Amino acid sequence: MKALVEYLARALARHPDQVVVEEERFGDRIVLRLTVADEDKGRIIGREGRIANAIRSLLYVAATRAGVRATLDIE
Repeated sequence: MKALVEYLARALARHPDQVVVEEERFGDRIVLRLTVADEDKGRIIGREGRIANAIRSLLYVAATRAGVRATLDIE
């Protein structure tokens, strides 16, 4: 799941080398923290959060298949 979010964020960012994804596990729950360059935040979030919601939807599907719950925080 970490690799999925990292792949999508790097594809969208203008500075893909500054994309960092950290993963924290709490039992059956996973929290992914996505950090990007300040000028890339708008590209990752998108208008009205559409891109961020699309990434979260893909993450939800991957987490469901793995039998865990996952959330995405964009910093």
